[in-house]
Amino acid sequence: MNNDIGRLERVSLREVWKHEAYNFTQWLQNNIDILNEALGLSLVNVEKEQAAGSFSIDLVAEEEGGGTIIIENQLEKSNHDHLGKLITYLTAMEARAAIWIVSEPRPEHVAAIAWLNSSSSADFYLVKVEAVRIGVSPAAPLFTVIVGPSEEGKEISRTKQGIAERHSIRHQWWKKLVELPEAKLHSHITPSQVSWIGTTSGIRGLGYNYTLTQNSCTAELYIDRGKDSEQANETIFDRLFAQKEEIESRFGSPLVWDRMEGSRACRIRAIIDGGYASEESKWEEIQRAQANAMSRLAAALKPPLTQLKLEA
Repeated sequence: MNNDIGRLERVSLREVWKHEAYNFTQWLQNNIDILNEALGLSLVNVEKEQAAGSFSIDLVAEEEGGGTIIIENQLEKSNHDHLGKLITYLTAMEARAAIWIVSEPRPEHVAAIAWLNSSSSADFYLVKVEAVRIGVSPAAPLFTVIVGPSEEGKEISRTKQGIAERHSIRHQWWKKLVELPEAKLHSHITPSQVSWIGTTSGIRGLGYNYTLTQNSCTAELYIDRGKDSEQANETIFDRLFAQKEEIESRFGSPLVWDRMEGSRACRIRAIIDGGYASEESKWEEIQRAQANAMSRLAAALKPPLTQLKLEA
């Protein structure tokens, strides 16, 4: 039986590196390969105390393939101040990634770094540093990645960014649309970020809605009188459908009559080619066509809807 097996002991970080800036940061600059091995990176050209406005970044490095990486060292428990610095420095340097090295990561900061990885295009690493030795051997550094970027996290980030971008674009679309003179029926509507905006036709449950997708947009009458209203919705749709020829004649072209079988609501719509993914220079032309279709749809449906209102 072999008893010559040493016991790994942890050593106080301040025993190994008495001063964070003068000792640990300098050591890390000269031994960046140890951090590279722990993180699976290839950092080169490491420089110390680079300016970021009135602040000083502990270390700034480059990746072999290009890209700036900032490193913030903290030989103590993670705190809000250093998290704020990390984000500030990354932004100031337009860095691709940020590495935060701490002796004890707090749970709230673990969660924050995980959130940043799933919510931004940058990569964030939260790394725990320890010093260990066996017997009387010299102390050795031990880096453990607590949180780092993952492909799954980046996919979540890309999805979130796509949603945010889509929301912003739709808001701009509705803002421009409701300002058009042709869109006076909806001029009182506050632009939103969702895929549709609407106003009442004057009859409960019947709304004049605009909808928007990447490549098309619509003007429609949406029929939905609420919970348990499927039969009532279909009855109204069928009464209008019975006047299809007259309504389309007044509108000026065929419409899409969608009874939406299996769904509670029904709709009558005009579809216009072009949506928010169209070149912005073409937006006004498409929006004018959309607003014009809404005006013609409301005019075409006015006689039968007036009759429905009188009978209600």
